[in-house]
Amino acid sequence: MEWLDAMRGFTMILVVAYHVAQFGFVQSEKISASLPFLVLFRMPLFFFVSGFLAYKSKFIWTASSFFSLTWKKMKIQVLPALVFLCLFIIFRKHGDFFDVFLACLKLPTKSGYWFTWVLLQMFIVYYVVAAFSQKIDSHLPIIVLWLIALGIYASLYMPVEFGKYWKTPFLMYSSIYETMKFFHFFLLGNIFHRYWGKAQNMFDTQWFFPLLVCIAIFSCADIFHWHLLTGELTNLPRTAAMYSLMLMVIMFFRYYKDSFTNDKILGMGLQYIGTRTLDIYLLHFILLPKIPQVGAYLDANSPNFVLDIALAVPVALVVILFCCITSNILRVSPVLKKYLFGR
Repeated sequence: MEWLDAMRGFTMILVVAYHVAQFGFVQSEKISASLPFLVLFRMPLFFFVSGFLAYKSKFIWTASSFFSLTWKKMKIQVLPALVFLCLFIIFRKHGDFFDVFLACLKLPTKSGYWFTWVLLQMFIVYYVVAAFSQKIDSHLPIIVLWLIALGIYASLYMPVEFGKYWKTPFLMYSSIYETMKFFHFFLLGNIFHRYWGKAQNMFDTQWFFPLLVCIAIFSCADIFHWHLLTGELTNLPRTAAMYSLMLMVIMFFRYYKDSFTNDKILGMGLQYIGTRTLDIYLLHFILLPKIPQVGAYLDANSPNFVLDIALAVPVALVVILFCCITSNILRVSPVLKKYLFGR
């Protein structure tokens, strides 16, 4: 599915562009027109694709295959993130290395290097439930797990009833707090793959895409302008916006899949980025330029979504280019290729 790799590449560009604006331009998220919007669907898309690809219909779950796959994921997800976190601290942070390192580990986001650790946690939980699902020959356990994950996600944003109980030191330091934010997207992608034929039939109906557009417009309007809902209910339009925007992007890439094939320049470029997402993710924090003057200008002239994107995306593409060059240099060594990028 070439369009899926292209979509993953597109999502990686959005991630880097977001970090260019946030950390490179030092743009205020409260003032920016693009940052609050992009954050709604860029990471959900990543986890959706990860969950979609995690399902292997012909994979046979045994004790041996379970531990083998888990160990493989641990090597890919943990060691590279720790190595590049250390390099990030050395080159981009000030202060005593060990003090900064411990401070980063205490953060649920690990100074940006949370994604691989969170994805590993998702894989481990998923592998257990997937093995059980195969044993009873039913997709129901995965669907039930998605509903549970969605319920936990909703409770994170209900400070009066549940939210305060989730912010414990263990959940924050282990990044499980971040896992609970995005696991339902991973599981939804997995469910879509299991029922891909039915999902495509739903995509192809005349009413589904217009419905998503309406939900996205009204949800985003309430988030950014109307503020009709208060208290715990404020998460309802946010969740609706995340799901509708994510599905709209998926449908767009599937509908124009012939434009994202490997024999087209656009498709070839996006697919290449899509197959190097781990390399780019690990390297881009170190290579982000620091241009606070741009952020000051954008904040002074906000809201201007087009200008925000027009400045952040080209810089992001330059950063991605240097990430790919650096990655290819490091991959000359089989040892570095194996232990830094997992392959």
